[in-house]
Amino acid sequence: MSGFDSNPFADPVDVNPFQDASIAQATAGVAENVGEFNPFSVSEMGNSSGKTIPISAASSQPAILQTSVEQSPQAAAAAGQANLIKQQEELERKAAELERKEQELQNRTAGTGSSTGAKENNWPPLPKFLPVKPCFYQDFEEEIPEDYRRICKRMYYLWMFHSATLFLNVLACLAYFTADTQNGVDFGLSILWFVLFTPVSFICWYRPVYKAFRSDSSFSFFFFFFVFFFQVAVYIIQTVGIPKWGNSGWIASISMIGSHLPVAVVMMVVAGFFTVNAVLAIILLKMVHSKYRRTGASFTKAQQEFSQGVLTNRNVQTVAASAATSAAQGAFGRS
Repeated sequence: MSGFDSNPFADPVDVNPFQDASIAQATAGVAENVGEFNPFSVSEMGNSSGKTIPISAASSQPAILQTSVEQSPQAAAAAGQANLIKQQEELERKAAELERKEQELQNRTAGTGSSTGAKENNWPPLPKFLPVKPCFYQDFEEEIPEDYRRICKRMYYLWMFHSATLFLNVLACLAYFTADTQNGVDFGLSILWFVLFTPVSFICWYRPVYKAFRSDSSFSFFFFFFVFFFQVAVYIIQTVGIPKWGNSGWIASISMIGSHLPVAVVMMVVAGFFTVNAVLAIILLKMVHSKYRRTGASFTKAQQEFSQGVLTNRNVQTVAASAATSAAQGAFGRS
């Protein structure tokens, strides 16, 4: 019955490959080591022979390489040397310009008559082919201090506006004369005022205020105030427009509205110009006076400048010497 008790489906040779002595020994050692290893224990981490990389060292290297913007020492030195050379050239240019201006100022102060030392006149700006040459030297940037430069230019613009108004007054008086032949006196006087007052105003009140701001001259300031006060009075008279006085003012222009309206309009425009002249003259007179009070000028200084100018003037000295010689010869002749 033993033959029937055996399992017909069983393997005739029941062999377990893992029961081999060498394999069993190897698997037993691996299972023991795996079971005893703890990756989070301090002892195992300390006994590990592997070399780890610190986090700080790993993070010090960027993932993307950055381009360097720093210049090389040679390029920085070359740029610094070029900058120093440029600054040195600028300083030398300014020093040469200052030296030239100082030399010209010394030559002008000393009164040298040489053509190379004295400045050449540049006003009025006339063409070179004309036989008439400029009579004055004028340079706001060089001769006028910065604090007084603006007010001095405004006085110059006032003189130009004054001259243009006198010229327009001639045209308005011409229209006034064509409308009524009895107004020929106004036309003739307007020509006289234009020819006379244009250069006289430049010499008598503009040049004194220019010299006053240029050299801080008390005498020039007082001379300007004296003459310009009368100029303001003349502006007011011209604005009023008294008939037969050669001015196209408000009275003369209004009188032409009923008979000749176009002529009246032209004369009213010129009357408005005279009004603007008067207003600007009063404003600038106050501004110049405020600048004058800051300069420290006084009447005593003006007297000293006048006396020194008279005593040092060669023409005055020549006239005085001639007068003294003539008086002495007359006294000896009578004796």
